[in-house]
Amino acid sequence: MSDCYSSRRSFLRQSALGIGPAALLSLLSRDASASDLGQGSISKPHFKPRVKRVIHLCMAGGPSHLETFDEKPTLREMHDKPMPESLTKGQQVAQLQGRELKCFAPQFDFASYGESGQRICTQFPHIGSVADDLCIIRSMHTDQINHDPAHTLFNTGSSQAGRPSMGSWLLYGLGQECDNLPGYVVLTSVGKGGQAQPIAARQWHSGFLPSRFQGVQFQATGAPVLYLNRPDGVSMQQQRRLVDTVNQLNRGFDDLVHDPEIATRIGQYEMAFRMQTSVPGLMDMKNESKETLQAYGTAGGDGTYASNCLLARRLLEQGVRFVQLYHRAWDHHGNIKGSIEITAKEVDQATAALITDLKQRGLYDDTLLVFGGEFGRTPMAQGTGRDHHIKGFSLVLGGGAVQRGKSYGTTDEFGYAAAENPVHVRDFHATLLYLFGIDHRRFSYRFQGLDFRLTGVEEAHVIKEIIA
Repeated sequence: MSDCYSSRRSFLRQSALGIGPAALLSLLSRDASASDLGQGSISKPHFKPRVKRVIHLCMAGGPSHLETFDEKPTLREMHDKPMPESLTKGQQVAQLQGRELKCFAPQFDFASYGESGQRICTQFPHIGSVADDLCIIRSMHTDQINHDPAHTLFNTGSSQAGRPSMGSWLLYGLGQECDNLPGYVVLTSVGKGGQAQPIAARQWHSGFLPSRFQGVQFQATGAPVLYLNRPDGVSMQQQRRLVDTVNQLNRGFDDLVHDPEIATRIGQYEMAFRMQTSVPGLMDMKNESKETLQAYGTAGGDGTYASNCLLARRLLEQGVRFVQLYHRAWDHHGNIKGSIEITAKEVDQATAALITDLKQRGLYDDTLLVFGGEFGRTPMAQGTGRDHHIKGFSLVLGGGAVQRGKSYGTTDEFGYAAAENPVHVRDFHATLLYLFGIDHRRFSYRFQGLDFRLTGVEEAHVIKEIIA
């Protein structure tokens, strides 16, 4: 086996060294379209695109719709009384299975905000202040009742690990606009008001798509990208020569074996070299005004959700197409009242500041903002908290492509199940692609003999009623 491997390696090396000067020059000067992220697979949009970028504010852990965006007076009146068996019998209710199911009243008041009169929990006054810029879907539902598979379904359209994330699908279809930063960036923060469920990197993975389309996680504190800086004593010119030499070898090998991952490697070397200049400038908050920093509630670089919101705006300004912010703080199985008081303060001000900032900078109209979690929480009590819930929850959208100041869909009077205009996660994906000018039924990738789609083989609908 070793002799065979050695012979094959020698053959490849000798073949590469035998490439004539003209062929080598051709390799070095050819258009590196295979590694050019600016070129997407869709040459012409299926529809007129309405947005250019996405910022996904992922409230990881399953925020309670009943203490955020879905007011339920009947549930309040029925506090500590049995839940109607007609709703819960035979239904999947996570850890409450087999227990006595009692109604648990919403822990906070709601109020009307903006000219639209959107009803929002009073723990979120800053988000309430931009209510007229938001579209609140109150009839979401999903299939997975545990955190990791529910995140996987929301991100990839499937509960099976290994499928491409929605950010990777967009990069594959549309390419990216920036040359010196990844087109898909992920930021994470950890709150203090709830159990911080882990988030796996497979949530932003490219799955069976070429790996150049996967998301890149930036660190919230310290160096945003590990191992990016040049070693001590190495100049930019020296590193440029090193990158050029390595890429020459990679291109030569790619010409022999035609492996798409080699093109990815070439692009990654080039991107890393350019990021050595772009990332320090991205993280430098000196040019941010005092008023802006105060609006977000951070000076930047402190690892908080607020800091990540500010960094997200800067990423969007640089042309990053898809930005995800995971705030791990929403798994409130107990003491939901005290926990949400903390978590709401962590996200409320910065979320509203981000929306206002994007509007002032002319970015809001062609950005799709998504705010929500992987599922909701039960109307039934789990001690002083709520369990996981998939039958009904809320998702907030923003940006110029969706109707502003609009409420869409409802749950029943207990907040248990989507009742009017139910929206499945697949419907959200179909709508996301539509806003980028993509017909989800015509957008696929062939892998192992099958044509895979973000929306899968199940029926999915574009929610045209919420589109501006």
